[in-house]
Amino acid sequence: MRRRSLLSKFTTLVLCGLLAGVAVAAAVFPANAIVALAAKSASDAFLDLPSELKTPPPPQTSYVYANDGKTLITTFYDVNRQDVPLSEVATVMQQAIVAAEDTRFFEHGGVDLRSVVRAFVANGRGGTVEQGASTLTMQYVRNVLKTDPDLTEKERQEATQDTATRKLQEMRYAVALERELSKDEILSRYLNIAYFGAGAYGIAAASMRYFGKVPAKLTLAEAALLAGLVQAPDTDSPIDGNKERALERRTYVLDSMVGTGAITAQQAAAAKAEALKLDPTAQPNGCSATAKNGWGFFCDYLRQWWMTQPAFGATPQERERNLQRGGYTVVTSLDPDIQAAAQQQTLKVYGYGNKRAAPMAVVQPGTGRVLAMAVNRHYALKNGTMNQLIAGGGDIDGYQAGSTFKLFTMLAALESGRKLDTAFDAPAKFVSDYPASGPESCNGKWCPSNANPSWMDGRRTMWTGFGRSVNTYFVWLEQQVGADKAVEMAQRLGITFRADSDANFAKDNAAGWGSFTLGVAATTPLDLANAYATVAAEGTYCKPLPVVSITDASGAKVAAGNPSCDRVLTEDIARAATDAARCPVGQQSAFGRCDGGTATQVSTILDGRPVAGKTGSSEDASTETFVGFTPQIAVASIAANPDDPQDHVGSAIQQEVINAVARTMAAALEGQPEKDFTPPSTDIAFSGS
Repeated sequence: MRRRSLLSKFTTLVLCGLLAGVAVAAAVFPANAIVALAAKSASDAFLDLPSELKTPPPPQTSYVYANDGKTLITTFYDVNRQDVPLSEVATVMQQAIVAAEDTRFFEHGGVDLRSVVRAFVANGRGGTVEQGASTLTMQYVRNVLKTDPDLTEKERQEATQDTATRKLQEMRYAVALERELSKDEILSRYLNIAYFGAGAYGIAAASMRYFGKVPAKLTLAEAALLAGLVQAPDTDSPIDGNKERALERRTYVLDSMVGTGAITAQQAAAAKAEALKLDPTAQPNGCSATAKNGWGFFCDYLRQWWMTQPAFGATPQERERNLQRGGYTVVTSLDPDIQAAAQQQTLKVYGYGNKRAAPMAVVQPGTGRVLAMAVNRHYALKNGTMNQLIAGGGDIDGYQAGSTFKLFTMLAALESGRKLDTAFDAPAKFVSDYPASGPESCNGKWCPSNANPSWMDGRRTMWTGFGRSVNTYFVWLEQQVGADKAVEMAQRLGITFRADSDANFAKDNAAGWGSFTLGVAATTPLDLANAYATVAAEGTYCKPLPVVSITDASGAKVAAGNPSCDRVLTEDIARAATDAARCPVGQQSAFGRCDGGTATQVSTILDGRPVAGKTGSSEDASTETFVGFTPQIAVASIAANPDDPQDHVGSAIQQEVINAVARTMAAALEGQPEKDFTPPSTDIAFSGS
């Protein structure tokens, strides 16, 4: 058999060259063209297979899943296509495509001489091929060349022009290809690249598009219908084109399968009698397709993240192309259950259609993985927004988060050697050393006040100052350690200054930014949740990460899916900050030093589970914020008007924001073991210890 196969291929090669050279020249070309064509054929290495045929470059769809690896979020593609091995294609589908397109596929060596003779005799002298003689191998060659991303558009068009020159090239390449690959490999490649209409490229996409199933489960009638589409996929498609024509082609394929011996006449008759039963399954493409599930903003963040990763290309343009064409499988960090809870709770703060928003982010401490991103908006170009309200970027700088920034001052103070019991007799108004002007200044100095003097004034420590959110205590503490140290601490924990004014202040005048501790810089729920997650992880900062794993089209793992973490605080400093953060949420510090909080209902909502957090109100209640955390989760939400900072949300909404975050945490932690925080050392808790 091996000798016969080689002889067949050699004979095909010689005869094809002679026949193509003579017949095409005689039928189509003038004498000088014959000489040029012969010279070119002799000078070219006849079996020098192009690299794009050795390693096919056709695009494949990238699939994006939730963290269970099963729930499809969306796909990204230029063309809807995914490779599958031949073993995962029903045998009847393999037989059907051979019967439909090339009944002598397993007999010829890439070019079917009988068909070539018939075609060349029938073709006239007009320079075009009016009757085809394409084998499956030749069709595969044509498909590869026209989809090669390295070709120009002109070269792609030339690859599909119906000319004798193009046909001759296909023949040469087909013969060469058959010397390199087995028949099964060629058949597999053809099935994975052929266009079946309705936007479906390859048998996997076609099987799903028309029948909502994988190609291994195709029936005889379904396989025959798909095989019949490849000649005229758009006009014959029963979805977008002509159902009657599709059934006619199905009948043709079934009859041909009888002729090849693949099926019996009785099997063909039974398949012909079957009614056309389609289950059209549209393949989602891009982030807009996820809007109905509330996953659009997470998807958008994933795409933003992808565009920054060198693993997917040297430039954003390359990364975009690889996302659309690279055939990646992306298992994201999105937890559908937590996302649903976050979305539900966000909508309890503000419903769809409200000009105000309550964006929320959920982060996993120790990995930086983003578990949910919710907001009371539809992700859509029309009747929605595509602005990244949760993670920031583009036109979104973020929102003031108020007293949640006191955390950074406390951390800076602890790092400088101050203790948790550092005390200060906090007045109702504190005249700082920071310069200021205007009617609210005190003789050229900035002099902030406490929001609730009767409850906040008095001798305070980090525990009680944080628990009661005492402005004057933290401005004093910031002054002791240096505002620039608080700014640097925030940046160390991932706070990004997207607003130019904030970035310039941090760069040029951080030491004079006294109001920083009161949260005047714009931030986002994602940055804020991740900063607090760093404390929850006992000082380990992880870059926000929207994925669990990524594999490329070959199945190889991509390292960009791994967490990127660094220790930015000592464990004891993080534990000390956490101990103070137990006070705002109605729990007690390890040393029993809490005496009041601004979000005491949180402990009740979480049924006493160890929790920490902080509220934040910006000036005149323009925004209201709450961020909570446990060892397993960190959640932040900010109520604001994204389009009008002058539209103050009002202090009454703060309780709704607190409740939304706490209930999201409770839902996310349901069924998880209860974990306690590790107490800080007495050395960092008490002076003179």
